[in-house]
Formats: sequence, structure tokens, C-alpha cells
Amino acid sequence: MTSSEVNTKLQIRIATPLDAKEILDIYAPYILQTAITFEYEVPTLEAFTRRIEQTLVKYPYLVAEQDGRIVGYAYAGPLHERAAYDWAVETSIYVKMDAKGQGIGKKLYVALEEALLRQHIVCVNACIAYPDQEKDVYLTKDSVDFHAHQGYKMVGKFHQCAYKFDHWYNMVWMEKSLCERPQHPEPMIWFSRLRKKNAKTEPVD
Repeated sequence: MTSSEVNTKLQIRIATPLDAKEILDIYAPYILQTAITFEYEVPTLEAFTRRIEQTLVKYPYLVAEQDGRIVGYAYAGPLHERAAYDWAVETSIYVKMDAKGQGIGKKLYVALEEALLRQHIVCVNACIAYPDQEKDVYLTKDSVDFHAHQGYKMVGKFHQCAYKFDHWYNMVWMEKSLCERPQHPEPMIWFSRLRKKNAKTEPVD
């Protein structure tokens, strides 16, 4: 199946708590089989559902749906809790392991960035696990390469700061500006308020 064929059948929509089981099924293998996430244990469905609900109060949480099943998801969260950081977010994205390389991640990020711009967010940041050696069975540099192709730039590296699978891993930060910095930015709009204000703002293809 080509990327164009996938994209014609792919729908990006806002996640709901009812999607938690499908989303967790995508995320769990990353916890158990990779160092892409530094979580050790798969969250319970109840705890994971709360994560989605809590995110949607303030930030977008999107899923990519293909032929009635969720094949990827992306969401934003606070870069830092203090008020001066309101216009910056941290992004996260996961694609079903057997659905990679089909353009799903790119389409999710495009929709996520469009939603964030409507909230007056000016920059996005990604915290990415990074291998400390060239060949690692649990981690590649694919995520860094993906983010670079989406316009993110490397801005920082923490050396051997995380331990998983009996190995120390690095962590890098990448960032992307969504727009020029306004001299006096408009207040950041919570995603839940944005949806109530105008249902047409929902990023659905």
C-alpha cells in the first residue's frame, strides 16, 4: 500500500476517553519492547483513560483512524507548569508498530500543529530518547530523524540520564517554531474552551 493510498483512507480526529483501550494497545509495545519511552510498566486502562481526559482539558489529543481502527496518536502537554511557558508545549506521537512508514505520523503532526496554532501556541518541543551507541536493539535514531523531517531542530542533549533494559540512555530535546514570536502574545486558549467556543475548530479530516 502506498503512502497516498493510506492518506486517502486516513481520518484524523480528536480522541475520546472511549479510545483509551486502542491507544494503550499501541503504546504498550513501546513500553515493553523499546526504550523509546522510559516508562517501565504498562499503565492500567483506568489510569491511561485519566491521562487522555486530563490532556483534553488544556491540549489537543488526536488519533489517526484507518478502516475503523486507530493506527496512531499524538498529543501535546505543558513544557513547564509556570505561566510564562503557556505558549510552548511538549509533543508526543506514537504510530502502531506495523503501520510505520506510511505518512501517518506526518499527518498527525500537521493536524496537531494546526490545533495548537488556534490556541496561540508559538513553539513545540519534543523530548526524545537517544541511543548511547550506534547499534541498540531497543532504540534507534528514527524518532530524531522523523522530527527533523517535520522541521524540528536539535537544541540539547542530556547524557546517560535514563536507565532501562540494563542500559543507560541519553535524552535529547528538539524544538520547532510554529510562528514568529509576537511582541504581545494573545492568551493561550485551553483546548476544551476552544472546542466549546466553536465546534468547527476541531481538527477533523
